[in-house]
Amino acid sequence: QVHFVESGGGLVQPGGSLRLSCAASGFTLNYYAVGWFRQAPGKEREGVSCISLNSGYTSYADSVKGRFTVSKDNANYTVYLQMNSLKPEDTAVYYCAPYYCSGYVCSDLNCFGSWGQGTQVTVSS
Repeated sequence: QVHFVESGGGLVQPGGSLRLSCAASGFTLNYYAVGWFRQAPGKEREGVSCISLNSGYTSYADSVKGRFTVSKDNANYTVYLQMNSLKPEDTAVYYCAPYYCSGYVCSDLNCFGSWGQGTQVTVSS
């Protein structure tokens, strides 16, 4: 089973940028995409972005479109989330998870596997 470790979070002022990393270890051959999720205090976890490891297809939540960019480095089993123009409402713990279903990747929440431990992003002045 693959294990993900997120990193790169921190405290940033509004309008600032951060780049999160999601590094895979373990059995890294049986998933088709990687999704980024976040959970703010008192709120449900929400999907942020997703990327296909084969085609490079990407998807984004409306709230982050134009500000966040997901990318991948297949050789190093790492997926990145570049976050620009950060807003206080982006404050959350960010998680990544593998997507195990083939076909229309990133389309079925039931196809995501175990989350990593998360990385805290705080946007505040």
